[in-house]
Amino acid sequence: MNISALVLDFDGLILDTESPIFEEWRETFRARGQDLAMDDWQHALGTFGGYDPCLHLAQLTGEPFDHETLRQEVRARNMVRCEAQPLLPGVADRVAEGRAAGLKTAVASSSSSLWVEGWLERHGIRGLFDTVCSRDHVERVKPAPDLFLLAATRLGVAPERCVVFEDSPNGIRAARAAGMRCVAIPNPVTCTLPMDGADLVLRSLADRSLSEILAALDR
Repeated sequence: MNISALVLDFDGLILDTESPIFEEWRETFRARGQDLAMDDWQHALGTFGGYDPCLHLAQLTGEPFDHETLRQEVRARNMVRCEAQPLLPGVADRVAEGRAAGLKTAVASSSSSLWVEGWLERHGIRGLFDTVCSRDHVERVKPAPDLFLLAATRLGVAPERCVVFEDSPNGIRAARAAGMRCVAIPNPVTCTLPMDGADLVLRSLADRSLSEILAALDR
């Protein structure tokens, strides 16, 4: 394959930060006698501003509460959960294989730079990536293609020579809109969602070597 770059999503792909935040909000809803369904939460996956849990909870309960205070409480509990999360299997190995083969590497995330860069540094893998693109750098986040196109521009690689690794439908749509091939690796939260549009779907990045993944895409 004529591939020159690997572009990875962050949340749910490099680190499973998706499960902790969903669990925290679901428990918050349950504490108020309500249910947070995946059909509603999925709009928050792989993007930013797609779903407002505070607004939804207020509509369900009909009760006033301080939205910002609740967000801060959930955020604090989520941080504790995320700090206990390891890197997802195979991530560091696949990226290292890419770099050893001379491929450029990037992270493209709808989260903030502070969030993404902080976790990459914490887990000692920031040096594996040539650039990190976040919502701070674009006008539109996923499912718009802007983040992936920015990554390609920064890497100096044409979009059609990039392979994206994603875990959510919004991310897959963004990769396709950018004209890039896409490998989907669903996480525990997104595994029930359709991965339509992905060129290849894997259970884990630990399942195959990078050369095997690229060979499968070539077929």
